[in-house]
Amino acid sequence: MSQLMENEVFKAFTTYAAIVTLKMILMGPVTVYFRFTRKSFINEEDVAWTSEEQKKKLLKTHPDVERARRSHYNDLENIIPFFFIGLLYALSGPDLSSALLHFRIFTAARIFHSFAYILVLPQPSRAVSYFLGMLVTFSMAYSLLSKVFFL
Repeated sequence: MSQLMENEVFKAFTTYAAIVTLKMILMGPVTVYFRFTRKSFINEEDVAWTSEEQKKKLLKTHPDVERARRSHYNDLENIIPFFFIGLLYALSGPDLSSALLHFRIFTAARIFHSFAYILVLPQPSRAVSYFLGMLVTFSMAYSLLSKVFFL
């Protein structure tokens, strides 16, 4: 493992993978924040302490909560593939400048995507950031397969 941590590309991947993973984890508390501030809960046990009348008011969906949930779900769909493809890409020996470009663009795209989703920025801002992140993952996969394709 110590030998791996001497590899600049692997260290860069580890850094950016940690950043996007932390961003993804933070989407949980963001969703909770919106649930409490918008008084929008989906599970009966979350409002068990209230009266029946209050339960009817609290057991509902809210657009802000749903946006946060969808943003979190979108992270799961994109960051997990980035993690696996990025790890294999980093281990395939790309040059540092190319790897940094891939990792930085993906990280920036995912952070911007979350802000665009939560703040309801006009399209195509969210779509562009989504496709940019996906393009980076496909680019790393193409580079990886070009180097190690074996049947």
